[in-house]
Amino acid sequence: MSIPQVNRAKKRWLDLLVILLANMFRVERFLFTFQLFRYNGQHQIQTRNEGKMTKHLHLITLIVLTLFFALPFFTFAQEEAAPKRKTKVALVYTVTTPELKADTEREVRKQLGADVEILNYEIPSVFHEIAEAGYVTSKASAKLIGVYMKAVEDGADAILSVCSTVGDVAHSMQDAAKFLGVPIVIINEEMCREAVRKGKRIAIMATFKTSVEPTRNIIHRVAREMGKQAEVTEVIVEGGFGLEPDKFKALMAAKAGEIADKVDVIVFSQGSMAYCEEHIAEMYKIPVLSNPRFGAVDLKAALAAKGLE
Repeated sequence: MSIPQVNRAKKRWLDLLVILLANMFRVERFLFTFQLFRYNGQHQIQTRNEGKMTKHLHLITLIVLTLFFALPFFTFAQEEAAPKRKTKVALVYTVTTPELKADTEREVRKQLGADVEILNYEIPSVFHEIAEAGYVTSKASAKLIGVYMKAVEDGADAILSVCSTVGDVAHSMQDAAKFLGVPIVIINEEMCREAVRKGKRIAIMATFKTSVEPTRNIIHRVAREMGKQAEVTEVIVEGGFGLEPDKFKALMAAKAGEIADKVDVIVFSQGSMAYCEEHIAEMYKIPVLSNPRFGAVDLKAALAAKGLE
């Protein structure tokens, strides 16, 4: 029970107590008056009976006061002792790396607390189908939407769509998410907003070409919403996916060096690149943004809008 709720409950109990006491004093006053004038117009007070009645009323008042003061505290103690329902969030991946999962879960727990319940969904078949076709197919979209619905059925309070390649699919589900009361957060959305805030010339770095277009679409959409214009450059890091971390970081730094002096900000389209962010930012003295931390912040905001923290 929150502090405002406790205060409201106490106020209700105090209001009831005041009403009860007022009524009890009215009864006592009535009985005393009745005792005074009950015998044939003889204005005599039967002191003995009056004393007994007053004593009984005082005893009843004391008992009721004790109950009224004690009961709220027993109630509050029971409510405080009751286990609080954990916030439950779903993380939906199409393809993962150890670095991606570690970075995403760390950022989510950093924003939502260590006790948040995380549901992980991995659907690599969606990624492979998109990679083979070169675009997001209807079948792949249907599979992904099915997983979103499964997360809702499993009790998720909000969903973080981690794969940037399917950003347009997640965007198409926003009205459904509002109807269901379960936000679907696009991991790149807030990162792209921050990129537009930082400058007009934006570079998108990706290891998969299929992730570039959805990220570019988000940049242009949020730029319009913010009344700004964005010029987007794409950098495909060929052969980067699956490399060991040190080799991948070196390859990313080399590719970033090709465009660092031509842009205002670099965004990493894929969360699996996040561990290169600080290294490249320090090397070229340019803002570099990755999506796990922005996605986690956006997820927290979506939960807060529902009254969940």
